[in-house]
Amino acid sequence: MNDQTPPKPPRKKPRPASALQPVQPREKASLHPRNRHQGHYDFPRLIKSSPELGKFLITNPYGKQSIDFANPAAVRVFNRALLKAFYGIAHWDIPADYLCPPIPGRADYLHFLADLLAEHNDGVIPRGAAVKALDVGTGANCVYPLIGLGEYGWHFLGSDIDKVALASATTIVKANHLGKAISLRQQHDRRQILAGLLLADERFDISLCNPPFHASPEEALRGSQRKWRALGKADPKRKLPVLNFGGQAAELWCEGGEARFVSQLIAESAQVPTQVLWFSTLVSKASNLPSIQNTLKKAGAVESRVVEMSQGQKQSRFVAWTFHGKAQQAAWRAARWAMSSQ
Repeated sequence: MNDQTPPKPPRKKPRPASALQPVQPREKASLHPRNRHQGHYDFPRLIKSSPELGKFLITNPYGKQSIDFANPAAVRVFNRALLKAFYGIAHWDIPADYLCPPIPGRADYLHFLADLLAEHNDGVIPRGAAVKALDVGTGANCVYPLIGLGEYGWHFLGSDIDKVALASATTIVKANHLGKAISLRQQHDRRQILAGLLLADERFDISLCNPPFHASPEEALRGSQRKWRALGKADPKRKLPVLNFGGQAAELWCEGGEARFVSQLIAESAQVPTQVLWFSTLVSKASNLPSIQNTLKKAGAVESRVVEMSQGQKQSRFVAWTFHGKAQQAAWRAARWAMSSQ
């Protein structure tokens, strides 16, 4: 060995069981393989099913058919068309200025959660009414329950602090005759997330959450302005809406922002550790992950993950954690999923 040979790197210490276990992103930014929204949309087909979409059709700078994502009305009608064409939701609408989320990204979250449940179930996704999901902050749009029910037959409880949002979600559920599969409940204490929400005998296989990402209205506005630049819409001559996807204050920001909200969610999850097999939440900012990891360790999470997702140029992720050990997870699956897996 000569003098130029580099020394061997020191051996890394094994991670504790409670550390976040990152799942590496796929080589190419793309949607989950089971996501129905791959490639370009067949706009003639969508318009045939939902004629109102036709008036929002544009040709984008690449010469492709698209819709004007700078127009909240266009985004709302587009979502309605997608939910009808891909998930059989005949009736869907939301009040003005409420969050109208992009459907493909919401579907990705659910597909990766399904993979998480399948991971220790011999690779088989549990399906059907035996699987219960808790959607924390379901919003006026009720999108996660609609997609999760359509894709996997899971039954949902959606919670929210906003009466108007819950009224909208209730209208969607009733209009589509989904009351047996989707129930809704108000969190009456605006200072709490899970505390006081669940009944003592309720059990959920998975929980999901799209938290308020920003710490102030100003930060939310700056985030929207960054979206305009990314969409190539920064035209000073054109008056653009503040938020193309809409959103009320509680949907977009809270004191302390995402980091504080997720920290509180973890702390409250530790108060009901046996009622949910896997808790999870979206995390917008990767810079928040170290503090989340520390909070999970302090809360006593037995196992946790970061799952990276990509939709075009957008990078996102969710964190999932459980307070159940391997034996407890196996017992949970045996008791609840024996007849539900396909």
